[in-house]
Amino acid sequence: MNRRGLLAATAATGLTLATVSFAHAEDRAEDRSGPGPDGPHRTRTVRGTLPVGSPDYVYLPVEVPRGVAEFAVSYTYDRPPVPPGAQGNALDIGLFDERGTALGGRGFRGWSGGARTSFFVRADAATPGYLPGPVRPGTWHIALAPYTVAPEGLPYEVTVTLRFGEPGRTPAPVHPPERAKGRGRAWYRGDCHVHSIHSDGRRTPAEIAAAARAAGLDFINSSEHNTTSAHAAWEGLWGDDLLILTGEEITTRNGHVLAVGTDPGVFVDWRYRARENRFGRYAHQVRRAGGLVVPAHPHATCIGCNWKFGLADADAVEVWNGPWTPDDEIALAEWDNALVAAVRNPGGGGDGPGRWLPAMGNSDAHREPDRVGHPQTVVLAESLSRRAILAGIRAGRSYLAESAALALSFGATDGRGGHAGIGERLRAAADAPVTVRLEVSGAAADCTVRLVTDQGVLLTTPLPAAGTGVVEWRTTPAHAAYVRAEVRHAPAVPGLPGAFAALTNPVFLDAAAGTAG
Repeated sequence: MNRRGLLAATAATGLTLATVSFAHAEDRAEDRSGPGPDGPHRTRTVRGTLPVGSPDYVYLPVEVPRGVAEFAVSYTYDRPPVPPGAQGNALDIGLFDERGTALGGRGFRGWSGGARTSFFVRADAATPGYLPGPVRPGTWHIALAPYTVAPEGLPYEVTVTLRFGEPGRTPAPVHPPERAKGRGRAWYRGDCHVHSIHSDGRRTPAEIAAAARAAGLDFINSSEHNTTSAHAAWEGLWGDDLLILTGEEITTRNGHVLAVGTDPGVFVDWRYRARENRFGRYAHQVRRAGGLVVPAHPHATCIGCNWKFGLADADAVEVWNGPWTPDDEIALAEWDNALVAAVRNPGGGGDGPGRWLPAMGNSDAHREPDRVGHPQTVVLAESLSRRAILAGIRAGRSYLAESAALALSFGATDGRGGHAGIGERLRAAADAPVTVRLEVSGAAADCTVRLVTDQGVLLTTPLPAAGTGVVEWRTTPAHAAYVRAEVRHAPAVPGLPGAFAALTNPVFLDAAAGTAG
């Protein structure tokens, strides 16, 4: 980097380089002008090197004059080989317009991370990941985000092209409706973590919608990394059979979080770390926009993916992300420990468990061979609508399954007519007999059922070879504060748990005063 170009730190945890101006030449940039095949344009190229220890975000200001119809950017950077164990170079990129780079401000115009090497914005169109709109005069900022930097530094080259002409008109966005026909009160299957060409996915929205229908899903959530550009890309793809929610995967340097079912067009900023104590503000923004806050793959091993903000501001947590892996097993154990803590710290009035976080499962599908709907969250909702689906997820009235072929029914009864289903509470005397019943259909021949309580795994039994069966188990509220069910495949490694076929949220058994009479 030209160190003389670094200025004061900005509000978005970054530094600002010297401004690129198209009004005069500078020794640090190349200036090329001409009519060109696309009409009058001017191009500038800026080069520099980001050292190890660079801030998370480095902003390159660009002075945009009047009369610009299109703002286009391309960039490259060196990727030298590095010693084993060292990080190589990875440089993400995005754009803010003349309204500025302030955290949570209105200047955001797009983000592609490291998914593409060029982009453009103009009034009538933009590269996926970016928002169409007029190119107004003023100081725009290209955001450079050094994700990782090699020991010798990160040399980069950014080329900016301004094309002049009539601005064109920005089309009014068409967003998905908040309700589909559905089946009334029913179990609905969804995948709330999918990626398209609007971030680092390879599928188009049309291909995702087709894959969702093929997987037997009733709803999906648009969850691109740090952009809302896909919210207006689903026109004609929803229907009576498919509800499309809009959201975002807020991709910070200290973990990723799904904003599920937010109002269309609502952008939630990501430029902060856990130590800055800002996350609660943005979690509140997600809820104010009608959405749910769901930490994604909290123990994933990729750099920046491990969740470090805690769960106090979460509405649910993604414990199963794509094909079952050891980090999912860790997420499951952490989630189960949190259930025990909820039982240990009762809710208002001392009755029943305190606040608890439901589990979710999503595919995080990006490209083939990633399977949309593997896994999926199956939600009991009053209707196939945004409001009802989110209410079901928030209440934990859901289970997770590897495919639409697998269905569960799970609940507890006390012999006096009391019954509680998934996510619900059965209140009975501490020593009252309670029968827990699990019905499974569509599982693989190698599957085993495990019933888990606050004491751990208390029952393990194989399913019939047909993959369909009923398991009953008797307990008391004194013996089990909650019960949840797992359906697992045979272990790939002897002595270790097998991969999940299905997982339920818990049924809570609340011990009432007295004894069973």
